[in-house]
Amino acid sequence: MNLEWQDLAFHREIATVIDALDGPHFWPRLVRVLERHVAVDAWVALRFARNGAPHVCAEQALPDGQVDLLFQEYVSTFYQLDPFYLDAFERRESGFHALADVAPDNFTATEYYQRYFQRNIIGDEVHFNVAVDSDHVIGFSLSKRQRYDAREMSLLTLVAPWVIALMQQRLRFEDVGRPAPSMPAADIRSPDLRERLVMFSERVGHGALTAREIDVTMLSLSGHSSRAIADRLAISFETVRTYKKHIYAKLGVGSQSSLFSMFYEWCGTDEAATAAVERTRRLGRSATPSGK
Repeated sequence: MNLEWQDLAFHREIATVIDALDGPHFWPRLVRVLERHVAVDAWVALRFARNGAPHVCAEQALPDGQVDLLFQEYVSTFYQLDPFYLDAFERRESGFHALADVAPDNFTATEYYQRYFQRNIIGDEVHFNVAVDSDHVIGFSLSKRQRYDAREMSLLTLVAPWVIALMQQRLRFEDVGRPAPSMPAADIRSPDLRERLVMFSERVGHGALTAREIDVTMLSLSGHSSRAIADRLAISFETVRTYKKHIYAKLGVGSQSSLFSMFYEWCGTDEAATAAVERTRRLGRSATPSGK
């Protein structure tokens, strides 16, 4: 076996990550190894849940203890428009994925991309995913201000089996933020995007959106073009256009951009919080045994 000094150095670096598996410095040490070979401008390790907000396992520290308000908005609501989050539960398997692999065809034209993705100084992003079970995925994200080039992508693809294997071993020591079994689901489950859109249309619209109109709205907000929506829902392009006209009329908006802005602003209001609490109470009452 003929090994170059670079190979020997990399194996030594991986050994230091293995040594940190059961400690608090695992994620930063893993980043330190990778950033010696590819550019990393930001990183985060998240537990994605199918029915709840992400749990932050570890994240890049900001200078002077600053709080990343954009990331807080992401964790509270807009993760549900993240192509990596959506893909994780469609694919439901461990693996390495680039933004170009998972982003919808119209992603860069969405308000989500303009308001969050670009404003967070992200030019490109890759994810290492580990499927924990049917409802949870651990995602390890690396992002860069520019696009990852062919050399970097090749290297990341090459080391992906190492990274994913290490993440799988880390699960034994990771507090992934799962709720205690004794806690009622109605007390811990936060509204997903569909439910938020239902509440939004009921509160601010001229009529509640139908189930299919919600489907079209979700796909549109996440970056699917009308033709892509038609393909996914197995309906015609003209039918999608008709649905969009009805959606815009009911909500009193004239474009996808206006719809996102209106929904974005509403999600941050006391009214939205009150609606979510009311919904949780209704779920709690419906789950209460009748006593018979």
